[in-house]
Amino acid sequence: MFAVRALRHRNYRLFFGGQSVSLIGTWMTRIATSWLVYRLTGSALLLGVVGFAGQIPTFLLAPFAGVWVDRLDRHRVLVVTQILAMLQSFALAVLALAHRITIWDIAWLSAFQGTINAFDMPARQAFVVEMVEEREDLSNAIALNSSMVNMARLIGPSLAGVVIAVFGEGYCFLIDGFSYLAVIASLLLMRVRRQESRRGRRSNLPTELKEGWTYVSGSAAIRAILLLLALVSLVGMPYTVLMPIFAGSVLHGDRTRWVS
Repeated sequence: MFAVRALRHRNYRLFFGGQSVSLIGTWMTRIATSWLVYRLTGSALLLGVVGFAGQIPTFLLAPFAGVWVDRLDRHRVLVVTQILAMLQSFALAVLALAHRITIWDIAWLSAFQGTINAFDMPARQAFVVEMVEEREDLSNAIALNSSMVNMARLIGPSLAGVVIAVFGEGYCFLIDGFSYLAVIASLLLMRVRRQESRRGRRSNLPTELKEGWTYVSGSAAIRAILLLLALVSLVGMPYTVLMPIFAGSVLHGDRTRWVS
């Protein structure tokens, strides 16, 4: 079918299946993390602190990570980042299920996940080009990626609400940890043509960063897209950080009501 033609590429089909499962687990962890922080502290400020801890490493490291990842094998980078992310989720699960987790444990592990994301996101976006070998199918793959993210964003929080209500936040982290096995397996099953490393290039990191900045600033279309994305990220998306406050204080909900 025309709408899913990118799925005819074996590597992308494997990635799409594994990543769909993993993203559902990722959204379960996001919801569980916010609710756990609110349950432990009841503080809007600390919800913001944990959200900041998870995002600031990505903000600071992403430009450098993008250049670094561009010199390496993206497939291998993704395998490493997914394994590290899985270990992070299992660490949250162990601490939460043992009832030994603190707000600072959550903050540090969120910062660790943010650091992983700084390398994972550019590698994942660039790897789509390698998985979809025919350029005419690339736009379809990008559209399918967007559909996959929005599907996980719908299903993950819904499942998280049920799991939190019945079992607790720790089981969301545990499910997320196991969900990474799907995407790791899909990556290991791929048949990838190893590309020659760019590490030996003469240009250094600052030079490549400058080249990227010059290209972005010189392209009106890309500049407008990035500015729009930055605006939405700054004043739009942060509303999700305060959702537990609305659920608990405004809507007067808590997980014990679901259980009872």
